[in-house]
Amino acid sequence: MTTTKHWTLKSIANELGVSNATVSNAFNRPDQLSEKRRNDILAACTKLGYFGPNKAAQSLRKGKFDTVALVLSDSVEYMVSDPVASKFMKGVASVLEQEKLNLLLFSGSSDSVNAVADFVDGFICYGRPRNALLAEQLKQVKKKVVTVDFDIHRNASVSIDNKLAAYEVAKLALQSPADNVAILGLRLLDTHLTCRVYDLDLLEIDMSIAHQRLQGYLQAIEETGVTLGNDRIWNIPESNAEYARIAAKEALNSTPRPNVFLCMSDLIALSVLGEAQAMGLSVPEDVRVVGFDGIDEATRSTPPLTTVYQYSEQKGRKAAQMFVSDAVHAEVLGYELRLGKSC
Repeated sequence: MTTTKHWTLKSIANELGVSNATVSNAFNRPDQLSEKRRNDILAACTKLGYFGPNKAAQSLRKGKFDTVALVLSDSVEYMVSDPVASKFMKGVASVLEQEKLNLLLFSGSSDSVNAVADFVDGFICYGRPRNALLAEQLKQVKKKVVTVDFDIHRNASVSIDNKLAAYEVAKLALQSPADNVAILGLRLLDTHLTCRVYDLDLLEIDMSIAHQRLQGYLQAIEETGVTLGNDRIWNIPESNAEYARIAAKEALNSTPRPNVFLCMSDLIALSVLGEAQAMGLSVPEDVRVVGFDGIDEATRSTPPLTTVYQYSEQKGRKAAQMFVSDAVHAEVLGYELRLGKSC
């Protein structure tokens, strides 16, 4: 059995009969050699199985890794399938690729950012991580951090005004004090269960976009004069149809039945539309529904969904640009109310 020799810069230079600097220049500074000289050295190295100086060692010496860790709010598997998160990641990737920086996806359910902190240049954190310990670690880590849609007071952050956006879209759905309202929330509680939320005083207001949106809904409800029942807020652990259908069915079969649904994502709102129509209810005559995010499916639904459209790809680009430029300020991006026919 043959074994492959472990070449170093010094040993490969000795083998080829050239200086260490010549081999290094062939890989890292091509302008220092003639094209023929460089090609001959690279070809000889490839034949021997040497593919350049150890990048990890170089990065450790320089303290620069050309890699940014994107800390997601939930598991990578879930986040890459979410249409809003996917657009955000596309925006981040487009900027980092232009800057020749690598992107490392890091699960918000992981135990510790310390596993990668020594091998990245810093972090972009998209949403409050499911494991709250990660947010505490990011407050202390001695690397650049840009947060998105939540704040750990590291000075660089990107968001929209979620409270105001939720307030404005709720006002489109609410008509009178006689309205019976249900709020289908997203990750209001730290649980994987779809369940009702009974004690608002226990919620960590301002800690996440869900709680900011809830504040906006509650303000609109109060101004309209609606009395919100103490069993009319649902927690949905993930923005997907399976969990949303559970809450939608339960809410639509409650007595009295809600006629206004304030949903914290378009995917949740689309589940409400589907379940309502399956029960023979008309939208918006019997049930008025609003969503949040502005995903493509919302414009194609029957009827088209009234929602808050946030520019997720632009948000991703802005977060990456702030990282690259060492920004130390908060950026609040705009959003758009898209009027469908669901309310």
